Amino acid sequence: MSKTTTPRGQRTVARHGRLSSPGPFAQLFRGLAIVLAVVLVAGGTVFAYAAVDLTRSFTADAVELKGQPAVPPDLGELKGGVNLLLIGTDECEADFAQLFGDRCSGDDAEGTLNDVNMLVHISDNPRRVTVISFPRDLMVPIPSCTDADGNVNSAMSKQQINSAYLYGGLSCVASTISDLSGLEIPFAAKVSFGGVINITDAIGGVDVCIANGIKDPYTGIDWPAGMRQVKGLDALQFLRTRHGVGDGGDLGRISNQQQYMSRLANKLKSQEVLSNPATLYKLASTALRNVDPSTSLTNPLTLVQIASAVKDVPFDDIVFIQYPTYTDPSDPNRVVPDYEDADTLWAALAANQPLELSGNLSDGDGVVVDENATPAPVETPAPSDTPTPQATDTAEPTPAPTSSAIALPSGIAGQTAAQATCSNGNVRR
Repeated sequence: MSKTTTPRGQRTVARHGRLSSPGPFAQLFRGLAIVLAVVLVAGGTVFAYAAVDLTRSFTADAVELKGQPAVPPDLGELKGGVNLLLIGTDECEADFAQLFGDRCSGDDAEGTLNDVNMLVHISDNPRRVTVISFPRDLMVPIPSCTDADGNVNSAMSKQQINSAYLYGGLSCVASTISDLSGLEIPFAAKVSFGGVINITDAIGGVDVCIANGIKDPYTGIDWPAGMRQVKGLDALQFLRTRHGVGDGGDLGRISNQQQYMSRLANKLKSQEVLSNPATLYKLASTALRNVDPSTSLTNPLTLVQIASAVKDVPFDDIVFIQYPTYTDPSDPNRVVPDYEDADTLWAALAANQPLELSGNLSDGDGVVVDENATPAPVETPAPSDTPTPQATDTAEPTPAPTSSAIALPSGIAGQTAAQATCSNGNVRR
C-alpha cells in the first residue's frame, strides 16, 4: 500500500465528524458488535450451548462471503490467526422505529449503510485480541460487488466505506476491508441498532465513567459526572453521542465507545457474570437472535472453537484501535487512510507480536484517564500439561510468537481492556 500524500501536520481528526450523518446512529453499533467478541471471552461452554440451541434463528439470514475459505469441520483447537468482521447497519426495525424520530420516518429513512465496521483479529498462540474500528467517513476503494437483486456494481476507486453495504451487503463490506487490510476475512456478522437495546438489557447494563457531565440534545442525554449504569435506550444513546463528548466529532465518539467496550469486557469476565449460567445463557441467546452471520459462522462447533481461542486472553492483550487516517485533501469532512501507520499495524499482527500503544487514548479527545480506577490485576495463564496440537493442513502458517512488543505509531489512538477511561463530557460543573 502507498503512503497518502497528505502531510502529517494536516491530520485534523475532529472536524470530519461534525458533518451531518445520513443516519444519526453512525457508530452506535460498536457496543453491540463488541459483545459478540467479548461474550466469547466470558464463557465458551454456555455460549456453545446457546449456539446449538439457537442455530435455526442464527442461520436464517446467513450470507455467503465472496471467496469465503473453507472452514475445517473438526472440533479441534482453532489454528492460526483468525479475522472476524462485525458490522452495524442503520436500518429501521418496526419494534424500535418510534424511538428514533426522523431517522426512521424522515428523508433519511431509506437505504441501509454499514455505519460501523470492526475487524476483530485473534492471534495465534499466545492468543491476543485486537479490535480495529474503521471510521464511517473513511474514503476507500470498493471492489466490484453484487447486490441482493443480482446487480453487479463496478469497482470504485474512492467511496465512503459506509456505502459498501449498499453495493453488495455483508460480503461487499468484507471484501472492502480485506482489500484495505490485506487480511483474509473468513468470518463476518451484521447487527442492527435494536440489538444494542436487547443485548445490553440481557447483561443487566454496563457501568460507565463520566469525567465531566454530558449534555447532548440530539440524543436527549443530560447526565452529571460520576459512575452511571447504562442499559437499554440509555446505553444506545451513550454509544451514539458525539456532540456531548470531546470535541464533538465522530472520532471522539469512537474512543468514548471504546470505554464502554473495555468496561463491558471487564464485566463479562467478572464473577458476577461468569458465576451466573442464567445470565450467560440469556446474553448468548440474545446475541445470536440479533445477529445475521456469514455462512462460515453458522456451524456451532466453529463458535465453540472461537470461544475456546479467546476465553483466557488477558485484559492487557485485548486492544481497541482506531484505524489511522488523514483529513481528505478533497473534503475536510472526510478522512483517507494513513497507509504508512496502518502498514505498521498489519505487520505487527502478521508477525504475531504484542502491540504497544504510543498514541493518544482518543484522537477526538473523547475520553480521559480514570484517576480513581483500581489497577487491573495482572493475569497469568495457568500452565497446561496438554501438548499443543499440530496445525491442520487447512491452517495458514503463522510466525513463531515473540514477547517483543511492537510500538505502534503515535498516529494510532486506542486503549486496552486493562485501561480505565472516562467520558470527557462537554459540561464542567
